[in-house]
Amino acid sequence: MKYYSYKDEDTIICLLCKHYCKIYEGRHGFCGVNYNIDLKLVNKTYNHPSAIHIDPIEKKPLYHFLPSSKSLSIGTLGCNFRCPFCQNHSISQTNDVDEGVIYTPEDIVNIAIKNKTESISYTYNEPTIWYPYAKDIGVLAKERGIKNIFVSSGYESKEVLEDMKLWLDAINIDLKSFSYDYYKKVLKTNLDGVLDSLVSFAKSDIWLEITTLLIPGVNDSEEEIDKMAEFISTKLGRDIPWHFSAFHPNYKMLDTPSTSLESLQKAREIAYGFGIKYVYLGNVQNDSSTYCPRCKSKLVDRAGFRSHMETIVDSKCASCGESIQGVWS
Repeated sequence: MKYYSYKDEDTIICLLCKHYCKIYEGRHGFCGVNYNIDLKLVNKTYNHPSAIHIDPIEKKPLYHFLPSSKSLSIGTLGCNFRCPFCQNHSISQTNDVDEGVIYTPEDIVNIAIKNKTESISYTYNEPTIWYPYAKDIGVLAKERGIKNIFVSSGYESKEVLEDMKLWLDAINIDLKSFSYDYYKKVLKTNLDGVLDSLVSFAKSDIWLEITTLLIPGVNDSEEEIDKMAEFISTKLGRDIPWHFSAFHPNYKMLDTPSTSLESLQKAREIAYGFGIKYVYLGNVQNDSSTYCPRCKSKLVDRAGFRSHMETIVDSKCASCGESIQGVWS
């Protein structure tokens, strides 16, 4: 795909995310890293990752996608959201690129091959804003039999959403709230844009899981969780795993208390009440194993970021034959 269009003789329109920034010559978009240089969109973080690590797939979190496998995780700089709770704000809220750090797409894929990771995850900061770099890595990875994963806030443009279907295998989307005001006034985006992305992914062949960071006094009311659960169960599908993650004070929200285990458990029960089959709690000690929704047999034994698949055969529960949605091999 082409990553920009022309508005006039001095201005281009970035097509990477739903901000659709109109960028004047020599300026950058909302994310801080995509520039108009000579009437072309130039991503300043291309070839310049800020972080490269090998993570367990469960850390993304993805619980129904290649359990117990390792993923090469990379991130860059910048973001198209302004989350006051961001745990990676030191890289997401800056555009000070270290051009001395150079890893070409070929370099990244070779690192994955050398370390025998089954996937590459584009994560840590919003990968949509460095989509050209991610895609170039991903296409090479796909040719070598390595799967590709996005960890995203779900604000991809309609053009990128369509293009991703050619090479992406899985995505975890943050559903941060179900409040239009919160998305607009605090996060500086639009809830409808995220919901549209979720629907698009749910209809595609890209494996989807959802994460909600549950923040006391922000998005943890029963009414708001009801709205999220209703949307997921009716618009996306009850087989899509939903992760509730505990908030811990960070960045601009140091005075906000941590999420209680009771609040997380309440959210999980609400989700179950809407028929959502797989609900997990993160950032707290609890039983995070996967169970068959019909016979309750343990399917994936999971402790922290370690997991072991026990009784899933051909994507079915070995005990009762219930279909278990996911990518298991």
